[in-house]
Amino acid sequence: MPTVLITGTSQGLGLALAERLLADGWIVHGFARGPQVLTHERFTAHVVDITDESAVRAAVASIAEAGRIDLLINNAGAASMNALLLTPAAVAERLMRVNYLGTFHCLQAVGKVMVRQRAGRVINVTTVAVPLSLEGEAAYVASKAAVEALTKVAARELASSGIIVSAVGFGPIDTQLTRAVPKAALAKINDTIGRPQGTTMAQAVDFIMGRISAPDFKSGSVEYLGQIA
Repeated sequence: MPTVLITGTSQGLGLALAERLLADGWIVHGFARGPQVLTHERFTAHVVDITDESAVRAAVASIAEAGRIDLLINNAGAASMNALLLTPAAVAERLMRVNYLGTFHCLQAVGKVMVRQRAGRVINVTTVAVPLSLEGEAAYVASKAAVEALTKVAARELASSGIIVSAVGFGPIDTQLTRAVPKAALAKINDTIGRPQGTTMAQAVDFIMGRISAPDFKSGSVEYLGQIA
């Protein structure tokens, strides 16, 4: 059975992905900072803060001791809506640490395992806010743009080891996070990307699952669910 490591499995998209991959027969390891609700004989929960490099390395090493890591999904992230001139430095730093450095730490640790295996796939989760240069989210967009740049460079560096690195991006997904955002703001984004009905959790999971199984998925690609001009 293939093995996947997913970050941010305590709730939202990470939890939904874990449930889907378990249903499809995968062995699933999940990273989250706190307790996790998912229980399954093929699921192992790890209490890991992805911004803590040593904690990530230790957890990945423990997983690798038991076997392969075939897939890494860097899903965990943070968001904040702040006008550029009003964004506290602490907020900008937190977004960069979680969204970029968290992804970097996990990709680096798991990448070393995959290099030894001479195979593996990495999917980094990003957002349509990057190509849209979304106003009011400068710090968030910058942190996810860094993830996309990391994806492209890592794809080149790891290609010779048979590792595929790519990214997938979404507009607003119906989660606890987006429910706190004004509906008018969500509607504007959804209309811009040609998804006036929004994106359900199931649709987001299906999109990622489709990319996992796609035989022609190009390493270094960044694909968005929606129409990006």
